[in-house]
Amino acid sequence: MIKASLVIENIDNLITLRGENKPRCGKEQSRIGLIQGGLVALDGDKILYVGEGKLPSTIGTGEDTVFIDARGKLVTPGLVEPHTHLVHGGSREHEFKLKLQGVDYLDILAAGGGIYSTVEATRKASHEELYQQAKKSLDRMLAYGVTTVEAKSGYGIGDFATEIKQMEVARDLNESHPIDLVSTFMGAHAVPREYLDRSDDFVDIIINKMLPLVAEKRLAVFNDVFCEEGVFTIDQSRRILQAGQALGLRAKLHADEIVPLGGAELAAEVGCISAEHLMAISEQGIKDLAQKGVVAVLLPGTSFNLQKGRAAPARKMIQAGLPIALSTDYNPGSCPSENLQFMMSLGSLLLKMTPDEVITAVTINAAAALGLEEEKGSLEVGKRADIAIFDVPNLEYMLYHFGVNHTDTVIKDGKIVYQK
Repeated sequence: MIKASLVIENIDNLITLRGENKPRCGKEQSRIGLIQGGLVALDGDKILYVGEGKLPSTIGTGEDTVFIDARGKLVTPGLVEPHTHLVHGGSREHEFKLKLQGVDYLDILAAGGGIYSTVEATRKASHEELYQQAKKSLDRMLAYGVTTVEAKSGYGIGDFATEIKQMEVARDLNESHPIDLVSTFMGAHAVPREYLDRSDDFVDIIINKMLPLVAEKRLAVFNDVFCEEGVFTIDQSRRILQAGQALGLRAKLHADEIVPLGGAELAAEVGCISAEHLMAISEQGIKDLAQKGVVAVLLPGTSFNLQKGRAAPARKMIQAGLPIALSTDYNPGSCPSENLQFMMSLGSLLLKMTPDEVITAVTINAAAALGLEEEKGSLEVGKRADIAIFDVPNLEYMLYHFGVNHTDTVIKDGKIVYQK
């Protein structure tokens, strides 16, 4: 008889997301595997049993078994953040008043603000300073029920030493913090000022110098590009992504955030694991991503914060069979928030997704956007024991009662790592 190390019992609403280990799309995004009166048992860092009522006779308990009474609570897989810019220096609250006054971002940029302000602060910050600042954000994310986070570099903007420093901080945090970190190299976040009139030269540096070293040092799993008007063109983005793929770095793409440049179509063409932002995606882009099974990572907090009056067309995407994930886009500029629960509410209020579609988007689909759907994102026997317990009677209440933290307990790899 196997003895359970931890048992969560009397669960009013248990959302398992059980099913095939692949991104859910269309009607499948609403099938969340709800069990009322559920129970979950763990064997160390793995899930041993998920079901109704009591433990089966093949599973026992002992003096060391930890019991959690989840009466009146909601239990879900640990939440997954597939798009953040976690490691950075400084912050940009000094721009807030300017934005409220209607000052254009390009004018803020010209005055030394915007992304260049973050670049300067990140370059100046020591490894330890970046580590402590990012750790504080990770602690907040954990408190919101998040157990896995993607972290992009991208605040070197031509200074490769800073890019490496960001990825080394992410690596060290992955070794020391309960949250699992997945690193993304984003040397192509913006074109350095000195290369604005010869951006192809900078692309060559990324391809010939930066990417090979990132791959050699195994500092990242993914390679991302900001494909946008005035940043990196379709052809430049294709070159960078394909160069990364040749070195074993899987492709992601910041696509069609501001104008329908064709980034979504490119993401489908090169076989990106995910295309992200997509506020200005074309009809053809939606079709192409759906056909190739690329996960659309939507960032409603950025739409909310930028106040441009538009958001990604989530309903069209779902109707077209495109799998959707949600994330905060945590960064010091366009979305300085670690609150994924608020983004879930915005997923319904702003993107018009149902609560069932939303919870799928921050669990199994978010895991799939990181290539982790085989081990995370659902509560099934043999998967990693990453679990969030929320002090709410049901999923609908969690999204309806927005702006507060509903987390009761977080379990990571079978251990309790956060309690309210």
